[in-house]
Amino acid sequence: MTKRIFVTGASGCIGHYLVEALIQETQYELFLLVRDANKLKIDVTVRSNITVIQSDMCDIEQHRELLKTIDCVVLAATAWGGESVQAVNISKNLALLSMLDTDRIEQVIYFSTASILDRQNQLLPEAMAIGNDYLKSKYVCYEKLAGLAIAPKITKLFPTLVIGGGERYPYSHLTAGVPEVAKWAKLIRFFRADGSFHFIHGHDIAQVVRQFIDHPPAEKSIVLGNEKITVNQAIDEMCEYLGSKPILGIPLLWLADVIIFLFRIQVGEWDRFALRYRHFTHQNPVSPATFGMENYCSTMEDVLKLSGVRKKTSSSI
Repeated sequence: MTKRIFVTGASGCIGHYLVEALIQETQYELFLLVRDANKLKIDVTVRSNITVIQSDMCDIEQHRELLKTIDCVVLAATAWGGESVQAVNISKNLALLSMLDTDRIEQVIYFSTASILDRQNQLLPEAMAIGNDYLKSKYVCYEKLAGLAIAPKITKLFPTLVIGGGERYPYSHLTAGVPEVAKWAKLIRFFRADGSFHFIHGHDIAQVVRQFIDHPPAEKSIVLGNEKITVNQAIDEMCEYLGSKPILGIPLLWLADVIIFLFRIQVGEWDRFALRYRHFTHQNPVSPATFGMENYCSTMEDVLKLSGVRKKTSSSI
C-alpha cells in the first residue's frame, strides 16, 4: 500500500531536504502545500504522483476533503514573526489536525523548536514568559497538542540549531550568517566562553523523518541534533579550519556585559536570559547516527564547508 503524505512548509529549508528525500527514496503520493510554488527548487515533475498545492496555511480549510484521505502529515510550515504567527503556528495547525480522519491517519510529524525545552527536554518556562512571539506560539501549540484526541499519533520534533542551504536549497537563518562569522576568525580566537549547544543539518533531519515515516517511534517528543559541542570547541575548530591559532583570552560573557553597559545597548529579557543560560543542551538528541546511518554534517568543519567557507592553511598569526 502506498502512503498519501501531506507536507506543509515544503518550500522552506527543512522542507526542501525532506521533500527531496521523499521523492528520491520513496514512491509515496505527495501533496506539497506552499505559499509560492516559484520558491520550490526541487524538480516535482519527476513522477506523476506529486501534487503542488499553492495555498496558505491560513486557508487550510479549503483542503478539508483532501486531508480526510491522508495517511501521514508533516507539519513544517512556520511563521517566524509578524501578524501571522498565532494563526500559522497555532490555530491553523490545530485546524488542520481536526480535519484528519482519525481512523485513517497513521502519524503526524510536527516541527517545533528545541528553544522551548530545558536541559531535561521539558518545557522551558522562560520561553513562554519572556520569549518572542515565535517561541511563545511554539510553546502554546505544544501544550494544546497534548489535549487532542489524535495526540498519541503525533510525533513532535525539536530541531536544535539548523544548518542547511545552497544552490538547490534555501539557506537556514543560521547558515546564512556563518560566512560572516568566519570573517571575524582572527578576532574570535582571542575569546573563551562557557557554553554549549547542538546543531543538525537539514539533510540529516530529512533522513530522521524518513525513518519515522516508515517506522513511527514509540517516543513522541524527540530532540534533533548531534552530540553537544562547547563554544570553545567550536572556536578552536573554526580557527583551525581558517588557519589561525586560538589564543586563550577574554571571557566572552564578561566582555558582552561590559559592552552592553558602556554603550547602553538595549537587550531584551530573552537575550539576557540566553546569555546567562549558556548551555542550550538536551538529553538524548537524535540524528541519523542514532539509527546506524552516517551523519551528513556532524563537525564544525562540516558546518563551515557546507556553508561555503573555504578552508585555509595555517598562518603565522
